[in-house]
Amino acid sequence: MISDSDLIAFCQEAIRIPSVSGHEKEVAALMRSRMLGCGFDEAEIVTYGSVLGCIHGRRKGPRILMDGHIDTVPVIDRDEWVHDPFSGEIEDGRIYGRGTSDMKGSVAAMITAAAGFAEETGKDFAGDIYVSCTVHEECFEGVSSRIISSLADPSFVIIGEATSTTVKIGQRGRAEVVVETEGVSCHSSNPEKGRNAVYGMMAVIGEIRKIVPSEHPVLGRGILELTDIKSFPYPGASVVPSLCRATFDRRTLVGEDEGIILSQVNEAIARAVAADPGIRARCYIAEGEGKCWTGETIKARRYFPAWLTDERNPYVQKALQGLKEAGIEAPVSHFSFCTNGSHYAGERGIPCIGYGPSLESLAHVRDEYIGIDQLVKAACGFQSMLRKLMA
Repeated sequence: MISDSDLIAFCQEAIRIPSVSGHEKEVAALMRSRMLGCGFDEAEIVTYGSVLGCIHGRRKGPRILMDGHIDTVPVIDRDEWVHDPFSGEIEDGRIYGRGTSDMKGSVAAMITAAAGFAEETGKDFAGDIYVSCTVHEECFEGVSSRIISSLADPSFVIIGEATSTTVKIGQRGRAEVVVETEGVSCHSSNPEKGRNAVYGMMAVIGEIRKIVPSEHPVLGRGILELTDIKSFPYPGASVVPSLCRATFDRRTLVGEDEGIILSQVNEAIARAVAADPGIRARCYIAEGEGKCWTGETIKARRYFPAWLTDERNPYVQKALQGLKEAGIEAPVSHFSFCTNGSHYAGERGIPCIGYGPSLESLAHVRDEYIGIDQLVKAACGFQSMLRKLMA
């Protein structure tokens, strides 16, 4: 039987392995080894370097996937941490380290819960339990998950991001919208001989700021916020810039797609051009790519859709009942940030909820930690949900 102390030690071991996006090899090996060591029927390294483990029930039933990511954001201020970010140090009932809350603690709890449920039932349950440990989530929410869903084809997904062991049934999506204005370069001592791309951008931004994003009764308000701006050439030593590029963070709602997002910005550009026909501008969704620890390249357009699962969905109701039977109060709300649910629910339309230990606010912060009580409670909740979902 897997004890609470085993779970705590597992979490500490994972924290002691740095795993910034693209460098998850060692922690992936740990997750695979732990799965096979505690009774999973299969555990494999899949495309991009994620880990997918499975425990098969003796009877036919749903395919339940518990999903978490094993990459973390970098530690850029190590000297300013009170607790070493890769120590897994315990103090005052908390485990400290990068990735404790986001989200190696939850991944450890999911693997432990799945193994505990299989042991408890002797694998005499209906369906198959999958646990995924995905890579590159911090850079590409849901992209490596596309491989996971194609292999597991889940009936229902539980995203283990931090929820303080409450339940989330949706999230706003995210898009990176790039706006470019073109000018004509010339010597800055004779600016009238050219056209400054930055001035054109200022006019366009003024119109973009007039856009009022929609509002959703559950997910709240959409957001369109300028996050960076740069002129070219840079630095512009005595040169009028010929290009200016700005990036906007667009938090989207269900019912909004790339076409709607870009059309709103294009309408703003058209208003700016109507006032100044000399402006030349365009907008598009940013693209990104990164190197995986396997040597493969992961790349995608930076558009990750919003999603919302109906609280009345039978899987959701069974999960809520499982938590209730475990004595866990789990009010229903939604994530404030983007998750792998953008793929599972947003792209694939698979019913999905979020449930995991710790606070959302502890992600990416200095002296990140997870409360041991939250870690143990989450594992209990995962296992109790499995009892109801796989009866």
